[in-house]
Amino acid sequence: MIAVEQLTVGEEVATATYRFTRDSLVRYAGASGDFNPIHYRDDVAVSVGLPGVLAHGMLTMGVSVQPVVEWIGDPGRVRGYQVKFTRPVLVDPSEGAEITVLAKVGSVSPEDQTARIDLTVTFNGDTVLGKAQVLVSLAPTA
Repeated sequence: MIAVEQLTVGEEVATATYRFTRDSLVRYAGASGDFNPIHYRDDVAVSVGLPGVLAHGMLTMGVSVQPVVEWIGDPGRVRGYQVKFTRPVLVDPSEGAEITVLAKVGSVSPEDQTARIDLTVTFNGDTVLGKAQVLVSLAPTA
């Protein structure tokens, strides 16, 4: 288990890269019930002014927390998670899309035995989630 005293603000704790394909989007649509055609049909996406098919925002958000969950070792230690959607992830029909997640310690609270982990999530060099922060508990368990 990671102790709060072991963490330093600015320290990198996890990185990961994830690929989305059009198949990923269809599977996510089935799991989430979000069948908005902008997530699987180029003609519809373009007709509403988008450059093409976009990944679901909640898919991007959900995948982006995974490196923190793996680092902390227990999804139950995640006490809060927030993001601001800043840019869409355009999913090419043949190439797909790749997002990169970098997780760093944003703050540490020895009193509460928590840490705020700040995420930088990028697609094609642009940040796609702003103010992406995960609050994790580092308190010992019984």
